[in-house]
Amino acid sequence: MNETIYLSAPGVICGAGSSIEKVWESCISGNRDGIKRVTAIGGTEFYAGKIDDSLLPAVSDARYDMRIIRILDKALIQIQSSVEKVKAKYGADRIAVCIGACDNGSEFSLAGHREFFANGKFPADYKLDIQSADYPAAFIKEKCGLNGPSFVFATACSSSASAMIKARDMIQAGLVDAAVVGGVDIASDTVLLGFDSLEAVSDEKTNPFSKNRKGITLGEAAALFVVSKDADDVSDNTDGIAIKLLGAGESADASHMTAPLEDGSGAAQAIKEALNDSGLKPTDIDYLNLHGTGTHLNDAMESKAVSAIFGEYTKELPVSSTKPLMGHTLGASGAIELAICSHALRHSAEKKLPVHVWDGVFDDELPRLNFVKSGDVCKEEIKIAMSNSFGFGGCNISLIIGK
Repeated sequence: MNETIYLSAPGVICGAGSSIEKVWESCISGNRDGIKRVTAIGGTEFYAGKIDDSLLPAVSDARYDMRIIRILDKALIQIQSSVEKVKAKYGADRIAVCIGACDNGSEFSLAGHREFFANGKFPADYKLDIQSADYPAAFIKEKCGLNGPSFVFATACSSSASAMIKARDMIQAGLVDAAVVGGVDIASDTVLLGFDSLEAVSDEKTNPFSKNRKGITLGEAAALFVVSKDADDVSDNTDGIAIKLLGAGESADASHMTAPLEDGSGAAQAIKEALNDSGLKPTDIDYLNLHGTGTHLNDAMESKAVSAIFGEYTKELPVSSTKPLMGHTLGASGAIELAICSHALRHSAEKKLPVHVWDGVFDDELPRLNFVKSGDVCKEEIKIAMSNSFGFGGCNISLIIGK
């Protein structure tokens, strides 16, 4: 890497908590109260990581007040001071916005189409702009008064990890000096029924890496950072600790529209590239946040990839999937899992890590990983963490951050 990029403390909201502190408490305790039973159109029931409606008041300064923007706004408010700081320092034109999101206004789209099918026309206030993929980024720009470049990434489960890499690349290229980066997604009926049609959704709470795993539990969330080329821009808003983006690796399987390569080679390549980018050895990683969706294929290939790269150290490396606590939050998952990693680094003196919540039944067909158990205490402080994000079409990303 040519230049170190620094991350602020994150703004976070999901089913597991309405701040990073509350989410962290769920992570270290294994609290799954955020996973609730919900009913979609047609009466089909699912488990999902849902945010309580009471936490999502209307957003008066949004062009379109919809659930995804209400969730995004709750995370944005938490980093507002960091946004204002870099805006004052560099100017509105030098701040980018990079967001991962997959839902394009489905809340209004479904309602609009219902009226069209019933009455032969869309509601008077219905506009295609409501469904624009770029609106989450546009909302942040409009609310914060930013004029720099903005992007929305839709690579499914790796979307917000893609956003982080793009922000890093633009800062290193000198195109901008800082960026608002993260992801947001909702567990809409479209998402729930769509993944159910792929036969990917578990009828129980997700059970990643277990022999008894049945699939994913979906969720909704937003997680945002301010990233900057200067540690002073982001380190004094909480505790004076600067978190660095040390390395990033990407690969593309392109072997199937939704499934990854079964042997894990695509995921392994992303992990390897992240290590090469950072100049670190596998044994330098103190904690790995797994993608860990709970599907048969994803968990199998990820465990193979981890074993291939980390070798004998696989037996010692603490790992966990945090999706059992908040669900699979799709476009937000890369950002919220990186936020959990960053919080682990900021509070490394506590020597605690997110618990891997499952039934404890190992799949003997897979390499054995060292899952964090309830009550585990690290031997030493966690200084470097890795987060894996693997999306549709084999879009694989690994990010490494350090204190």
